[in-house]
Amino acid sequence: MTIIEVNHVNMHFNMSKHRVHNLKEYVVLALKRQLVYEDFQALHDITFTIERGDVFGIVGLNGSGKSTLLKIISGILKPTTGSVKIQGTIAPLIELGAGFDLELTARENIFLNGAVLGHSHDYIRSRFDEIVEFSEMAEFIDVPMKNYSSGMVARIGFAVATLTSPEILIVDEILAVGDYLFQEKCEKRIREMMSGGTTVIIVSHAIDQIRRLCKHVMWLEKGHIKMIGEMQPVTDAYMTHPQA
Repeated sequence: MTIIEVNHVNMHFNMSKHRVHNLKEYVVLALKRQLVYEDFQALHDITFTIERGDVFGIVGLNGSGKSTLLKIISGILKPTTGSVKIQGTIAPLIELGAGFDLELTARENIFLNGAVLGHSHDYIRSRFDEIVEFSEMAEFIDVPMKNYSSGMVARIGFAVATLTSPEILIVDEILAVGDYLFQEKCEKRIREMMSGGTTVIIVSHAIDQIRRLCKHVMWLEKGHIKMIGEMQPVTDAYMTHPQA
């Protein structure tokens, strides 16, 4: 059964041709109508489907459109043209700190992020110790998250997002910021979710990780689908590509 259907998605951005160094300079140029923009197409006619229960990897160099595509699938961005159909609930782990108020402590943010994901206060309270134990952040749970490293933020974010098994889990490079043992722990939880039927989309530069976890892989290059199919042939081709 198809759970994600992406149809002829194109994404354009208006990119300023000026290098503006501060707000005052921007306002002056805007008032003089001297701001010039050029069209940048981040995604070109992207069409593919993902089946329920699949673990789908997306690979490509920086700037290939991977994160833009994930944001469109998650509903954060609307495509310029084309459509995305989703048959299920999504838990996106796309940007570190997204859904957090970094001025608040980790304890407060667990409840905040849980609410963003649709969990009640009572439910988060009943699972609070489990979240903290998984994140291994008990010592720093009452420290404002603005003092956290990116790896510490990732631990809290992953622990909350995977508290229950969403129908679709989207992970963008978040497993790359923790230490090796925590990455193994995250991969184990992803496998548990896979066995429970969760559909997982993973973007990672770590091809070994993609090979360990994914059934199917899509290779993006400059906003185009270069190759899509079963994991082994796609990752083999990607790794032998001159720019990989």
